[in-house]
Amino acid sequence: MTPPFAPAPAGARRFADGWHKAECLVAVSAFGLIAVLLILDVAGREVLGPLYKLLGIKGATGIYGAQKLSVYALVLASFCGIGIATATGSHLLPQIGFGWIPQEFGPTMDRMADLITAVFMVAVAYYGYVFVASTMAAGLRAQAFNLPVWPFQVAIPLGFLSASVRYFLYAAWPALRPLAPEFQE
Repeated sequence: MTPPFAPAPAGARRFADGWHKAECLVAVSAFGLIAVLLILDVAGREVLGPLYKLLGIKGATGIYGAQKLSVYALVLASFCGIGIATATGSHLLPQIGFGWIPQEFGPTMDRMADLITAVFMVAVAYYGYVFVASTMAAGLRAQAFNLPVWPFQVAIPLGFLSASVRYFLYAAWPALRPLAPEFQE
């Protein structure tokens, strides 16, 4: 077990906690939108469809574009999940090489790992930005809505940037790092 670190500045803790709450709100809202859209779409087709047929009414019974809009909401929620997993320490963590470094170097290695991970996440965010910029330059549009797709794709680089900011915070103030899953209970 690594020795305890000095507490992080209150402002850093408030920033990290507020950012986490905002990401959770966006992710839960996106998943809630998906649930509502798909439930209403299925209910419309399975309940209104037969009723319309019985009454001789011709018309749409589902929600137009519900499945495509749900996919866009899923992209948003998924990339918020990168930051949420980082903030809660619930992301996958391979245990390869954990015993290779003497235990007294653990805190230093953790900080180095956080810094390297933060830089890696910035690099991935950059390539996410390149992807979004190319989509924007090509003028790609969502089929069902005829809207540009890049505003939905912005979640890709932002998700990785969010995680990188957290890893930079963990490198600066290790006390902000969440406990490992085996110590959370």
